[in-house]
Amino acid sequence: MKVWIDGTVVDGAQGRIPVIDHGLLYGDGVFEGMRAYGRRAFRLDAHMERIAVSASAIGLQIPGGTSRLRAIVLETLRAFGADDAYIRLIVTRGDGPLGVDPTVCGQPRVICIVDQIKLYDPDRQARGVDLVTVSVRRPASDVLDPRVKSLNYLNSVLAKAEARQRGADEALLLNAAGAIAEAAVANVFVARRGQLRTPPATDGALEGITRDTLLRLAAELGIDAGERTLGRIDLLGADEAFLSGSGVGIVPIRSLDGVRLRSVPGPLTDKLRAAFLDHARTDGVAF
Repeated sequence: MKVWIDGTVVDGAQGRIPVIDHGLLYGDGVFEGMRAYGRRAFRLDAHMERIAVSASAIGLQIPGGTSRLRAIVLETLRAFGADDAYIRLIVTRGDGPLGVDPTVCGQPRVICIVDQIKLYDPDRQARGVDLVTVSVRRPASDVLDPRVKSLNYLNSVLAKAEARQRGADEALLLNAAGAIAEAAVANVFVARRGQLRTPPATDGALEGITRDTLLRLAAELGIDAGERTLGRIDLLGADEAFLSGSGVGIVPIRSLDGVRLRSVPGPLTDKLRAAFLDHARTDGVAF
């Protein structure tokens, strides 16, 4: 692991922040999870655009702007040295006195972590993951907009913890209306009769970069793909379904609440996964 912090790249064990950083104290900050494939930072500019929107939404000034963040990501990737890697870019409110007032903090702090990541073992990655519908609900967008990738992921943490306690690999989160939002840290795609659908951000889904890429690739492959409000019944009745995200990649869903899906992994999942891996090694910024 390599960590860029306070202007220097260090080994992971040497990365330190003060206990008065408001990112630690209050989850006050934003982040991006990214991937590098074949020594290219996948869709780096799209991630920079998204973190800028998140920062603007919470009134956080990015030191040096996204051009500086971009340079930091590439510097840390070069220090890590691997062709493929996971990147976690963080901007916190910075140090400040105790109390939630963000206006009393000093300079925002930038942290970039580069390492390998494995959210599921290879067997589950291949055969599919088991989901359960958890009791934790995704907050409405007028409470906390899902398009803001803030450092407070307690909603997702609790959902994942419940899923694991119930013997499942992953959580399915619904919103207050009972519609599918997403998994704990991944977007959900459902396919039936050749049509591919994923929940919109208005239902609580993150506007994922991998999700966006898959929608574009589906259109190029002639697959009818788009956004639509989905319920549990849509997943239970799907021909096939999968999760997507920078961390998870593309992972087939094997079951929901003990009910097996018809095809795992399905032909459409395999087709999109292959197309994505080919695309990911060309659509990125070389480092």
